[in-house]
Amino acid sequence: MPEPPATGAVRNPDLLAVYCNDHLAAATGLIELVGRMLGRHRGSRFEEPLERLLDELREQRAALRTTMGAMGLPVRRYKLAAVWVAEKLGRGALNGRLLTRSPLSDLLEFEIAVTAVLAMRQGFQTLSALGQVDRRVDADLHARLVEQTGRQHRWLSAARREVAATVFGGRPEAAAAAAGS
Repeated sequence: MPEPPATGAVRNPDLLAVYCNDHLAAATGLIELVGRMLGRHRGSRFEEPLERLLDELREQRAALRTTMGAMGLPVRRYKLAAVWVAEKLGRGALNGRLLTRSPLSDLLEFEIAVTAVLAMRQGFQTLSALGQVDRRVDADLHARLVEQTGRQHRWLSAARREVAATVFGGRPEAAAAAAGS
């Protein structure tokens, strides 16, 4: 297979900059969310996996920044700030209680994290494919991140099912069977 060109293979670099900045902002918000979840779940069976997840998310965000730098894509700090503020405001989201934390908050946080990790996986898939035609993008790194986010998604999905069963009842295994996972 011929060596991919260094530059010029990317179509719509302005749209790629928007895309990468959106994923970078989402990663920032997810890091904030998982940090909050970790504080909530200290001493529980979720503490260690959440710590590992937080470390991996920070590495993933750094990899995305590195890729953006290699491609000459600007980081839009206003997007990062907006997501950071939105995550802080989201802590006060309606969950059926005004002054205390609701058990529903735990479930919603896991559901948001599941969805965000899946979106990050899609972004890394896109960058891995782009790396096949533009050597400024480390396709192998992004392929590894696809696998990593797949593992994260599986764990978060299982944890979400456990939390849902704790909040509402039911059996997490039945939910896993219904989901086909």
